[in-house]
Amino acid sequence: MKTMDREIRSEVLRRLESDYGLQHAKGTPWMRKGTCPSCGKRELYSRQDEPWFIRCGRESKCGEQWHVKELFEDLFDDWSKRAPATEANPNASADNYLLFARGFDLSLIKGCYSQDNYWSREINEGSATVRFALDKGGYWERLIDRPHRFGKMKARFAPGQSPKGHWWCPPCVDLLEAKELWIVEGIFDAIALLHHGIAAVSAMSSAYFPEESLKELSRQRGGKLPRLVWALDNEPGAHRYTRKHVKLASDLGYSCVAAQIPQRERKVDWNDLHQRWAFIDDAEKRADKVERDLDEARYHGALLLAESATEKGVLMYDWNERNEFHFGYSSRMYWFKMDMDKFTKAKHQLESSERQDDQLLNDRQIRDKALRQCGAVVEIANCYPTALYFQRNEVTDESWYYFRVDFPHDAPAVRNTFTGGQVAAASEFKKRLLGMAAGAMFAGTGGQLDKIMKDQLYGLKTVQTIDYVGYSKEHSCYVFGDVAVHGGLVEKANAEDYFEFKKLRLKTLQKSIRLEIARDSHGYRQEWLDWLWISFGTQGLVALAFWFGSLFAEQIRAEFQSFPFLEVTGEAGAGKTTLLNFLWKLLGRPDEEGKDPSKMTRAGLRRWMGQISGMPLVLLEADRSDNDRGPAKAYDWDELKPLFNGGTLGVTGVKTAGNETYEPPFRGTIAISQNATVTASEAILTRIIKLHFVRPEVTSASRAAVDNLNHLSTLDVSHFLLMAVKAEQAVLEVFRRQVKVHEGTLRALNQIRVERIIKNHAQLMAAVDALRLMVPITDQQHSAALAELTRMAIERQGAINADPQEVAEFWEVYEYLESISDDPMVNHSKNDLIAINLNEFCERAAEHRQKVADIATLRNLLKSSRSRTYVESNKSVDSAVRAAFNLRNQMSPRCTTVKCWIFKAK
Repeated sequence: MKTMDREIRSEVLRRLESDYGLQHAKGTPWMRKGTCPSCGKRELYSRQDEPWFIRCGRESKCGEQWHVKELFEDLFDDWSKRAPATEANPNASADNYLLFARGFDLSLIKGCYSQDNYWSREINEGSATVRFALDKGGYWERLIDRPHRFGKMKARFAPGQSPKGHWWCPPCVDLLEAKELWIVEGIFDAIALLHHGIAAVSAMSSAYFPEESLKELSRQRGGKLPRLVWALDNEPGAHRYTRKHVKLASDLGYSCVAAQIPQRERKVDWNDLHQRWAFIDDAEKRADKVERDLDEARYHGALLLAESATEKGVLMYDWNERNEFHFGYSSRMYWFKMDMDKFTKAKHQLESSERQDDQLLNDRQIRDKALRQCGAVVEIANCYPTALYFQRNEVTDESWYYFRVDFPHDAPAVRNTFTGGQVAAASEFKKRLLGMAAGAMFAGTGGQLDKIMKDQLYGLKTVQTIDYVGYSKEHSCYVFGDVAVHGGLVEKANAEDYFEFKKLRLKTLQKSIRLEIARDSHGYRQEWLDWLWISFGTQGLVALAFWFGSLFAEQIRAEFQSFPFLEVTGEAGAGKTTLLNFLWKLLGRPDEEGKDPSKMTRAGLRRWMGQISGMPLVLLEADRSDNDRGPAKAYDWDELKPLFNGGTLGVTGVKTAGNETYEPPFRGTIAISQNATVTASEAILTRIIKLHFVRPEVTSASRAAVDNLNHLSTLDVSHFLLMAVKAEQAVLEVFRRQVKVHEGTLRALNQIRVERIIKNHAQLMAAVDALRLMVPITDQQHSAALAELTRMAIERQGAINADPQEVAEFWEVYEYLESISDDPMVNHSKNDLIAINLNEFCERAAEHRQKVADIATLRNLLKSSRSRTYVESNKSVDSAVRAAFNLRNQMSPRCTTVKCWIFKAK
């Protein structure tokens, strides 16, 4: 076992203790009592002196093991920094990488590799590489300095070169003497097998058939050819190529078999196996383990090349000697049942047979042939369903088994869920299978299904789920449909429809939101910022900062307890819809603007608000002047108050025997778009940052800029979303630093007195600062945006001091009417209060040709009157107006009681 670097060992031991709970057993070289990340039991152990691996001690029930470079990749991914090349040793970084990261004995490959460099113009960064020259010309090289920076490209061939038709052969392999030659995919796989006395070459890819090398070897050996063992990766694409290559090599005169490493929790290749074998100190035990793993690989290779379902079933029976079991062949499900009476009879007939072919058989061959003759193989499904994982919603206590169904014809595999009841009964399983895939039939019995599920569901991995798209605070991960970002790394959903980040397996159950996200920067149109500035100026930049800041709303609320609302108002035709549609394109949501909450049921609104996290929800509300539906259906903005701090969307009961409830938190942000100004309580107004748009003076430049924004597709600009969330830590660092600066600046202004207004506008100003990490905002644009936000903060303070326009006009008319005569005209109060009957008030206003809002609007707005504080409504008042009328007209006293709205005097 290779000696671990002292600094790395110290850090690995610290992390093993903190992350897995491993403890050093005193007096031994072992660490024990760790929690296994696979089975969750406290039987994880590792070496304390050389902690290269951690392994679960439950050999029969789990037995999983991990190399520390899988767990702590950051400690092993920058070899130029850890072992820099020098003039004396120009291969120092490459040597250390091969020695410690790959576990190789350098004496076996001395002279066949060199250290080189790769530079990416796209990201303007480089990496040292381990380079291997190829016989055909060119080279293959592996990047060894933080390769995650280059996306999926961890290795590459020389530009313009292809190794197709030729293999790479290690210098110590004598092709002329080898009796058995293993053909693997990668160079590191071939080197790994060398350490265990296996002659191996690399085909460089599962798709490449080394035809020229095989022909050359045949010429050199004069027809005395080695047996080929095709040991490509164990994955569907490589399976197809293995069968193809075996046929082509057989046509060239080679005898062929296959070897496949069984894949369980994680993908394992020959280099991984080599490092696991090196973990075993005892030479005898290590040799035994190597032999057992190679035998198992040959067995799985034989299953891959089986020419019929019967042959495969017999191979499986011969390996595990189970009398009954299910298996798949050509994407169909079969059932094997051993009939011992038939087997005994078939064996006896072969032993006493007079046929010359049968008489030449040895005992093993007689047994194999008898097994083929008596093995009852029956097709029980015209497809092959495979349980992939178990997924559970902890909150609602719902769970599902996620299956993949493969077909023998060209139809693509279908993936979907089965409930516990559907996998427990053959009839329900059959119905679900038919509903899940066209023509998928299961003809097995209940007993057969029980045994199938027992095999497939035992030790099944569990995937965590969320029921929304966007940022998951619990997992520190962004999930956008089939793309996720965790710790700055972008991952596509794997073949099983979930995301895997080391210890985290996660997927979203939300399917109703369609996202179109450009995963790479090719085709990204950076000029959109100039068009946005020309079209909407500083207000467009402020709206962009809100959309950008919304991506980090959960993190901001966790640290600063709130995130502001945005109000976008303006005249019809001012461009609000154009702006919102474009901002949604940046977040990968085409044809999105928002929804009118007054057109949704309470349950529908709550579900809609719970579908996203770290994105805005745009509430579209009709102007009150166009609202002919009556005041009862107007949306009550006060319902938004708890969402400012990420409060719950509501409480629903969970269908259980107990009294559990489900209270989903609000994870998004709120934007309000309408023509009229939002009129609400002071508590709501202080939570809002307001943008007001007027019809601009149209120029040829602005018209062209708007047209360009409208013509941009979502895929032209949605890479902005990934750029932003990948830079999560840098963005939050800038935000955290700048928000305090801007709070101090706004707090120094005498015009602003409400702390919440200061906090909200300072947060958006900090978002503008952080936005400069993503897009090239000029100093002039930046200063203008900050000045605009300062003006908006002052305006917002004025808005909460003043009445809405309709209320202000109401009191102006009130004062005019009261000034017409010495007698009271509309104020029925006989004391210091103001008492107004709204119907009578509107009648008097109309008589004197004064315009006021309709009564329904006044009833809604007057309760928040600021210049005259509202006291109560529908209060019976002894009318001063009626008393003055009676006195003026010398009428006898009559009932002067009137129902009025009561206000305090100004």
